[in-house]
Amino acid sequence: MAAAGLREFATGLVDDWRALTADGVQFAYRDDPALVAAGLVGLALVVLAIRLLIGRRPARDAVAVPALFGDVRTSPFAWLRHTPRVLAGAGVPLALLALADPFTALVSNMVTYPGRRIALMIDASDSMSTAFKAGTLNERAETEAAFFTTVAAAKRFVELRRGGKYKDLMALIEFGDRAYVITPFTSDYDNLLLSISLIGDPIEFSMFPDPGTVIASALEQSIEVFKAFDFLEASGNLMVIFTDGEDTTSLVHGRSLDDILKSAVDNGIPLYFVRTNYGKAFGDGIPDRQWQAAVERTGGRYYVARDEQSLLNAVHDIDAAAVGAIQTRQYTSRQPRFAVFALGAAACWFGAALLALAVPRFSTFP
Repeated sequence: MAAAGLREFATGLVDDWRALTADGVQFAYRDDPALVAAGLVGLALVVLAIRLLIGRRPARDAVAVPALFGDVRTSPFAWLRHTPRVLAGAGVPLALLALADPFTALVSNMVTYPGRRIALMIDASDSMSTAFKAGTLNERAETEAAFFTTVAAAKRFVELRRGGKYKDLMALIEFGDRAYVITPFTSDYDNLLLSISLIGDPIEFSMFPDPGTVIASALEQSIEVFKAFDFLEASGNLMVIFTDGEDTTSLVHGRSLDDILKSAVDNGIPLYFVRTNYGKAFGDGIPDRQWQAAVERTGGRYYVARDEQSLLNAVHDIDAAAVGAIQTRQYTSRQPRFAVFALGAAACWFGAALLALAVPRFSTFP
């Protein structure tokens, strides 16, 4: 841990040094260093004037030395005895620059996090009003509609991601006949959970304007969200959809399901399809084979959630499968850069004290 902390600290110093450009660095307190420097110069002049006024006392200030031979040669390295003074003096301008509080106004850097970019889709069509019994997952005692169980499952998935080591970028999409982006890509899990809670309100569900089921519209909207954030060709993308699967629509906006999923297939975006329809096995009145074939082309997986336990198993399996790392560009509006100057000044002063006190050569006379 200590070694990792030192590496991180050293990396930060290197980044600070590289960011120090003449046109990129600004100073929060430009006048303070000038005032401090003027004060130091004034103090030095006052001390010099006092010494001149007092003068020297021959009896006390004189130093008796033995006679020296005239042909003794001075060492070529005699000037090294001034090294501590030079180091101490070099630390002063560095300290003044640190006092000016240098900063860069806008900083962008690439940061790698464990996690995925996940488009989370929830079916809010009228067919999701059918019962789906989930005694522990669905906290709404007043209704057992599949929609509320699905919302609870989506919430459980987000909580699993938040409780793990991941820092995903997640987008929330609600769909019926049409798809709506409720929350664009965000790493704020609390904000995402709040959005899920809001769409899971019974009144909101009853007022959803598009009661039909067009799954392809949700998939199309997810692909568009990836495009809008310029994530489509990046690695680490994932799509998760919760729906009852009761949809036989073959075309959306003149595009087939295969055409819509082509971008996902070409860019390696797997689709994890959770078919939530209580008590119905594979192919039991649902076009499972059609959806399973489409899902497998993306490299994802098709889940038949016919009861609470199979639904929970699907959620945990997707959480376990969604491993990896994503790289995002992080922007900072104001990044302080004084550390490199303050550390430089401290190093100069510490080095000067160490040389003067620990190395006899630097304290010899003359």
